[in-house]
Amino acid sequence: MITENGIVTKANQSVAWIKTTRSGACESCSSQKSCGTANNQKEITVDVKNTLNVEKGDHVVIGLETKPMLFLTFFLYVFPIILLIIGAVIGNSLAPSLQMDPSFASMISGFLFFGFSFYIIRKKNNSLSKKEAYKPFLVRKKPQIIPADCTTP
Repeated sequence: MITENGIVTKANQSVAWIKTTRSGACESCSSQKSCGTANNQKEITVDVKNTLNVEKGDHVVIGLETKPMLFLTFFLYVFPIILLIIGAVIGNSLAPSLQMDPSFASMISGFLFFGFSFYIIRKKNNSLSKKEAYKPFLVRKKPQIIPADCTTP
């Protein structure tokens, strides 16, 4: 499970808005400039179901399951490459019957399949964003640490 610390900025009975700072994992990620959560900001706000009855100002830990994240990583990075290769192979095999140069047919077909993969990703994104497994959730409420008054003897 991927976890991140945050502070509740707003909450009601059903939803809590958590402000969190991008972690070190974001800093070393090669996709941080194109990532939808990064946007070159240090702080991001996520909304989660308020399952722990948190209130404004509470310190919490939010989490995201690893399995859905691995699927999304495969889907975004590997799936387009697989369709590109499939398209290139199909284009190469159809080139003689279309009386085309095999390299040119492979390139055109590969690019078409590659572009189609982004259409599929876009459509799938709409359905996945509604599933609970792909949403962050509250893991636990952290205890508030009250600093000791150093001026009293």
